[in-house]
Amino acid sequence: MEKQKRVAIFASGSGTNFEALATLAEQGQLPIKVVLMVCDQPQAYVIERAKQHNIEALVLSPKTFTNKAAYEQTIVDKLQSLQVDFICLAGYMRIVSDTLLNAFPQRIINIHPALLPSFKGAHAIDDAFNFGVKVFGVTVHIIDQTVDGGTILAQRGFEYHGTSRDEVEAKIHEIEHVLYGEAVTLFCQTLDKQ
Repeated sequence: MEKQKRVAIFASGSGTNFEALATLAEQGQLPIKVVLMVCDQPQAYVIERAKQHNIEALVLSPKTFTNKAAYEQTIVDKLQSLQVDFICLAGYMRIVSDTLLNAFPQRIINIHPALLPSFKGAHAIDDAFNFGVKVFGVTVHIIDQTVDGGTILAQRGFEYHGTSRDEVEAKIHEIEHVLYGEAVTLFCQTLDKQ
């Protein structure tokens, strides 16, 4: 196996996908070392999870910056100082702009709780549930300038004919915590071939 890739994970909320990736990495089940957790919400529980895993946290409030480019440049500077190979977005609820995209071209992956290209955006589970779909799922993709666009790395779906949105969300999280690790391993293999 090639040497471990240095990864930063971005999150905005409770951080269950952060937790899943960090745990798999610590157990040696992923070819990565998580060197930084970036969060845009100073009250988010993911910050506590980072502490529990002894992973450095960079917590920045975008409102304290003059603009989005300045906010992202501060993050880029930190990522470059840590020699980060690629970024995993794990419930990071901000649209990434050119400052980050240009610093890490084709090196930012995201997990989305729907089968893209359907149900893009922040309310994917609700949108799919309210639409009445019978096949829900999860997508891991390399991001580009479009919202929830870019090359798809992995997808997994499941049929659901019940009436509980919470059951759907629980199943989606269960799949996410496995699929993201699988997709990260695939992505590392792709990088090794470049």
